[in-house]
Amino acid sequence: MIKIGISGAKGSFSEEAASLYARKNKLENYSLKYLISVPNVLAALGKGKIDLGIFPVENSTGGIVIEAVHAMAKHRFTVKKLFDIDIHQNLLVRRGVGAKEITVITSHDQAIKQCRTYLKRHWPKVSVREYEDTAKAAEDLASGKLPRSTAVIASTVAAKIYGLKILGRSIQDQKTNYTSFIAAERYSS
Repeated sequence: MIKIGISGAKGSFSEEAASLYARKNKLENYSLKYLISVPNVLAALGKGKIDLGIFPVENSTGGIVIEAVHAMAKHRFTVKKLFDIDIHQNLLVRRGVGAKEITVITSHDQAIKQCRTYLKRHWPKVSVREYEDTAKAAEDLASGKLPRSTAVIASTVAAKIYGLKILGRSIQDQKTNYTSFIAAERYSS
């Protein structure tokens, strides 16, 4: 059983990237470990707790994933594969919540960067806050850890998993919005 660590929660784009990687590389016997952040993925890889790590490094709209750059500078690993997936960001709310009730929009810094113009144009008076992961924000909104007046930017898969309503589809500023992911293996000298 191959253990794949991803920098996201269930319903994250990293999970989507890991599933795509597994399909394309014909991996059938694998399990996913939801490690939420890039530092957690690279630390687990270094300690041998996972066999493969999947995490984002750059987005065509939002640029470099700062969290990944800082983590990569602190850990040794081998890049097995660099690949892209098309990212469609969505604005999610709890069921029964309308647009007029939203006071805060939260998500991972990278998702916020990808939707910057949309947020300024459609939500100029709403506070925008960073969160550790897009799917973790969706999970925390659904479970009540975040207030009902919060909206999150995340995937359609996260909306389905956590029972959230999609208030806005494909809200990223660029229609073509690719993220480059690294599939990393443990460094061996």
